[in-house]
Amino acid sequence: MTGAPAPVGVGLVGCGGFAEFVLDAVAGLPGLRLAAVADPSRERAERLGTRHGVPALAGLDELLTRDDVSAVLIATPPATHAAMATTALRAGRHVFCEKPLATTTEDAAAVAREADRAGRVLVVDHVLRYNPLLRAVRRLTDRGLLAPPRRFLFENDASDEDLGPGHWFWDPEHSGGIFVEHGVHFFDAARELIGSDPVSVRATAVARPGGPVDMVSADVVHPGGVLASHLHSFTHAHRAERQLIRLDHGFAETRISGWIPVRAEISAWTDEEGARGWERIPEEAAGLLAVDGFRPHGEERVTVRVERDAGSAAPARGRGEPRTVPHHVRVVVDLGGEARKPYVYAQSVRAAMADLVRAVSEGTAPVADARSGLSAVAVAEAATVAARTGREQAVTYDRGAA
Repeated sequence: MTGAPAPVGVGLVGCGGFAEFVLDAVAGLPGLRLAAVADPSRERAERLGTRHGVPALAGLDELLTRDDVSAVLIATPPATHAAMATTALRAGRHVFCEKPLATTTEDAAAVAREADRAGRVLVVDHVLRYNPLLRAVRRLTDRGLLAPPRRFLFENDASDEDLGPGHWFWDPEHSGGIFVEHGVHFFDAARELIGSDPVSVRATAVARPGGPVDMVSADVVHPGGVLASHLHSFTHAHRAERQLIRLDHGFAETRISGWIPVRAEISAWTDEEGARGWERIPEEAAGLLAVDGFRPHGEERVTVRVERDAGSAAPARGRGEPRTVPHHVRVVVDLGGEARKPYVYAQSVRAAMADLVRAVSEGTAPVADARSGLSAVAVAEAATVAARTGREQAVTYDRGAA
């Protein structure tokens, strides 16, 4: 009789505030055991180690001497990610890496190749991949209730209240810049929802008077004439933050609010078969929102309202496509409102770590793998160059990478 597989022993490197958040989020996750934490700051390492009852070490090298560490969780600033991930992979460890995978395409491609060569699992913490709202939109698209997006738009008016002038966020040598440090989340989300790697990008960067670049925008072209537009500004107070993803499906539109999304609204024109399909959605809500490792809190709601014959029965035409769509559908998918945003964020991180545990135990590919990490960095770097030069850039990838 074969027993249950041994838990994945995780060693964490980088004991800052984000590390505390991650460890709280994954506490009690089946198949996972925290083995040790490490940080050059002895004080920070000991504080986190004591809190979780594990040894506090000086750094990655010391973590890798431990037989009970089979996976490394990298929670350090972006410029260190590629080197640490490569070192861990070469030591035969699996890797869970905070985004971005690297600050350059060259380094991201090298990490992806190393993961492939080592035969180890690498998960990038692209938390939107594990958000139930985005997962639901992808499922509705796969089922044909939503057409594949023709257009992806994202606007991010984020806070800079905690980003003082000396913060590493503003230093491209440490963060890679806004496109790399933060934009990778949304380049990856667009890739997942559109279903293709981008081919080119135009971009603009704006600096605050006498200060750093704090606003950037990028127009990213995907195959088939799909355009994804991204805007990031770090210029607001916390209370005035605003984020919105808008997907144009032709005869339907999806609006997803919050950079940690908690609410989606869908407006769609459809025929009778589609109307009946939408009407079944509320009873299928649990499956629609299911993400392995994400624990629902019970306040999730999916509501559907169908207004039959809201429009003419004559064929309508958009982008040369004629359809008979007389019925109007309004759908709201709510994960519990703004008050649930910290919970949804934590559960999305938990689901990402659960993905690593599953991939290790089953030998399958994770959702946010090295290839997704590489693709997001490649778009981010092309956008950075496009903004600096004022010229459209091709998005290039290392096709030999995983």
